[in-house]
Amino acid sequence: MPGNTRSTAHWKTKRRNPFQRETGPRSSARPPPLLQPRDAEMQAGPDPELAATMGFSGFGKKARTFDLEAMFEQTRRTAVERSRKVLEAREREQEDQARKEFKSSCADPSASVSSATGTGSTLKPRDITCSESEDSSDEELTGPSTVLQASVQSSAGDDDDEEFIGPPLPPGFKDSDDDDTEDEDNNPIKKIPDSHEITLQHGTKTVSALGLDPSGARLITGGYDYDVKFWDFAGMDASLQAFRSLQPCECHQVKSLQYSSTGDVILVVSGNSQAKVLDRDGFPVMECIKGDQYIVDMTNTKGHTAMLNSGCWHPKIKEEFLTCSNDGTVRTWDVNNEKKHKSVFKPRSAQGKRVIPTTCTYSRDGKLIAAGCQDGSIQIWDRNMSVHTKFHCRQAHATGTDTSCLTFSYDGTALASRGGDDTLKIWDIRQFKKPLHSAERLSSFFPMTDCCFSPDDKILVTGTSVKKGGGSGKLFFFDRETFQKLYEIEVTDASVVRCLWHPKLNQIMVGTGNGLAKVYYDPVKSQRGAKLCVVKTKRKERQAETLTQDYIITPHALPMFREPRQRSTRKQLEKDRLDPMKSHKPEPPVAGPGRGGRVGTHGGTLSSYIVKNIALDKTDDSNPREAILRHAKEAEENPYWVAPAYAKTQPKTVFAEVEPEDDETDKPEWKKRKI
Repeated sequence: MPGNTRSTAHWKTKRRNPFQRETGPRSSARPPPLLQPRDAEMQAGPDPELAATMGFSGFGKKARTFDLEAMFEQTRRTAVERSRKVLEAREREQEDQARKEFKSSCADPSASVSSATGTGSTLKPRDITCSESEDSSDEELTGPSTVLQASVQSSAGDDDDEEFIGPPLPPGFKDSDDDDTEDEDNNPIKKIPDSHEITLQHGTKTVSALGLDPSGARLITGGYDYDVKFWDFAGMDASLQAFRSLQPCECHQVKSLQYSSTGDVILVVSGNSQAKVLDRDGFPVMECIKGDQYIVDMTNTKGHTAMLNSGCWHPKIKEEFLTCSNDGTVRTWDVNNEKKHKSVFKPRSAQGKRVIPTTCTYSRDGKLIAAGCQDGSIQIWDRNMSVHTKFHCRQAHATGTDTSCLTFSYDGTALASRGGDDTLKIWDIRQFKKPLHSAERLSSFFPMTDCCFSPDDKILVTGTSVKKGGGSGKLFFFDRETFQKLYEIEVTDASVVRCLWHPKLNQIMVGTGNGLAKVYYDPVKSQRGAKLCVVKTKRKERQAETLTQDYIITPHALPMFREPRQRSTRKQLEKDRLDPMKSHKPEPPVAGPGRGGRVGTHGGTLSSYIVKNIALDKTDDSNPREAILRHAKEAEENPYWVAPAYAKTQPKTVFAEVEPEDDETDKPEWKKRKI
C-alpha cells in the first residue's frame, strides 16, 4: 500500500546508526532520497584523504567509521553505575549487620514490655536510644558501646580502599608487617644486608677498583695485577667465574673503574697519564691524549703529563668525565673529543703553590667538583668557573697525607672524606670550615680506600686496613646524624680497600687486599644481583669440550694432503667410539711373572732385563790406584799392549825423572807459567 510504504521509508530515515559518520550536510529544503545503508555507502564513495592514507582508493566501498569518544563515554557511565550499585549494596549489608549487633547489645531482660512508640509510655534513656536507632537507619548510631562505634566507623572507612573480610578489628590493633617496618625505621642495623655473602676470586693481589653498572647486572673489578675482570650476575652459575679478563693499560695498576650514568661505557683510570674509556664488553672507545711535559703552565697542555690518581663520570651528562693527576690539575673530558680536555682546575695551597690532588668527584647534581689534596685540604669549584674555589677547607686532614676518597650524600648537602690520617669526616658544604663529625683510628694503608653512603642516606660505610698477620680487615657502619658506630663486619684476614653499596640491588660489594671481591646480600631485602647466580648449579664440563683437537686449514694443499673439515667435535667422538682401533684401551703393565702370553717385568727378554737393572746402583767406592796396580804383575809377566812395541828399541823401561819444582822468580817473564 502507498501509505504503508511511506511510513516504512519514514521509519528508515529516522532510525539511523548513531556511530555512522555523516557524508555531508543535509539540506532542509529537499530531503535526500531514501536508500538502504549499503546503497548509500556505495553511492557516497570513499573519503579521498582516508583512501590515500590507507591505500585502498581503488575500491568503491567506504570504510565504516565509529565514534570512539561516544563508545568510551557510554562504557564509562555503565562502569560507574555498576560500581555505585555494588557500593550501595555493600553499605546496606554493613548497616544491617551493625543494626543487628546494636540490637543485641541494647537488649535488657528487665526492661518494660510496652512498646516504645505507644503514647503515654514511660521509657528509660537507654530504651529511647534503642528505639531511635531502630526507627531511623540514616541517623548516626549513639549508645554506650564506644568500642563498637569506633570499630564500625573504622571498618566503614577502610571499605573505601579495600574490601573488609571478617569481624571488625579491635582498637589499637597493629599488623605485624607494620611493626617490622617501624622496627626497621627505628633500628637502622636491620637495613644492612649482611646475612649472606659470595666470594669472587679476582686474583692474588689487591683489588683496587670496583664498578657496578646502574642496573646492577654487571660488576667489574681491577687490581694491582693489571687485570680488569667482568662478572655477569645473570650469566654466572655457582662456580662464580668471570666471563672476561683483560689488561687495558698493560703494565699499570688499575686505580679506578666506573660505569657511566647510562651504563654503556666504562672509565678506566690507571697508573699512567692517559685515561681510557671502554664499552660494556671491554673494547676501547677512546683514550685521552698525553700532555706536553715541557710546558710549565698546565693550562696550555692538552692532557695530563703525570700519573693519574682518580676519576669519575658526570652524574647527569653521559659524555663527560673527570680525572686528577700528579701534575697538579683536575681536568674534565668529553668522550667525543679525545684530542683535548674541556676545562682545567688547578688546586693551590695557602701560599699559592701547586698541590697534587689525590681524589676527585662530582656532586650529585653535577654542578660542583671536589678534590682532596696532599696538603690535607679539600677544595670545591663550580663546574662552570675554574678560576676560584667556591668552598675550601685548608686543614681538613693532616698535611702530607693522601685523602683517599670524597663522596657526596644523595641529598647533596653533606660531603664525606676518608683521609690518609686514619680518619673519616663528614662535612656540611654550607658551613665548610669545620666538620660535623669525625671518626678516628680507622687505619688506611692504600691511596684508594673508599667510603660510601647507604641508599637511604642514613649510614656511612668505610673499610680499614691491617698489616699481614695483624688481624682481620673490617667494614664499619656509622650513623650519619650522631656518627656512632652501628655495626662492623669482619671481611677477611686482609685489608678492606674498596666498598660499594648499590641503591637498586641493596647489596654491598667489597674489594680486599688479598685479591677477593665479596658481595654481601640479604635474600629478602636485596634484589637480583648475587641472588641470581647462587641458585644456579655448576655446569658440568662436557667431554667434547675437553678433547678438542686443533684443525689446520690448508686451502692450497693438494687434495691428497688436505685434512677433512671437522663438522662437529661431538659427532667425530661418537664415530671414534665405534672404531675398534681408536677405542682400544692400552693394556696396563703386567705385574708379576706374566700371564696370558705376556712376559712380566722379571722375564728373560732384553727389555725386561734392562727394566730390571735400570735402577741398580753401579757406583764403585774403591781406590782407583789400587784397582790399576792390581793388574801390574800380570802386565809385567805377560805384556800385550805397550811392551811388545818397545821390545827392540827400549827393552828396559825408562821413566821420566821427577824434577823438584824450581822457583820461577829467576825465569824471565815470557817463561813464567801463566795462571
